[in-house]
Amino acid sequence: MFKHIFTKLLTITNIIIMKNITFFLVVLVSAVQFAFTGPGKNATTYKVDPALTTLVWTGKKVTGAHTGNVKVTQGNIILDGKTVKGGSFDIDMNSITCTDLTDAGYNAKLIGHLKNEDFFAVDKFPKASFVASSITSKGGDNYDVTGKLTIKGIAKDITFPAVIKTNGKVVTADAKIKVDRTKYDIKYGSGSFFDNLGDKTIEDNFEIDLKLVANK
Repeated sequence: MFKHIFTKLLTITNIIIMKNITFFLVVLVSAVQFAFTGPGKNATTYKVDPALTTLVWTGKKVTGAHTGNVKVTQGNIILDGKTVKGGSFDIDMNSITCTDLTDAGYNAKLIGHLKNEDFFAVDKFPKASFVASSITSKGGDNYDVTGKLTIKGIAKDITFPAVIKTNGKVVTADAKIKVDRTKYDIKYGSGSFFDNLGDKTIEDNFEIDLKLVANK
């Protein structure tokens, strides 16, 4: 009799446990689905205008710095009402220029070096890109943007602050992004990987000053 009662209690306990596990799994799946819900049906995609968009790069070394431009070829900013939900942009690495060297010979030499295997290997990887995975409001027009930045075929997570504004049918996004080039297998002149470089040391981080202009 006691064995029968014990068996019955054990069966009831197992049923309760299984129900609790099932409930937990349903809640967990629902939470995950909610967390990764994309833009709603009323979301609007604003297309980046390459003619109005600018990307300025700056690389620093012990003896100074170089700066220049790269063209953004396409992209978008997605809004759901007034909430920024997503965004992306593509970069034409073949379009890289240097704006601080006035000597044509030195300028061409630097650009050639940036395009070769020591840096961006443009022949193999002509495009870089960024795709946002989350955009968090910090109040007002200020946001933290997180996503995948792909350079030389290597995709890495990166987070940066941005100011995103809407004015009628136009959305602008201004961001200053610091990129650790060594994460993308660009180690030339890096003091983190080579000793005794002296004044030939190039900083691991380079900076991007980005202004996206997108139209409805």
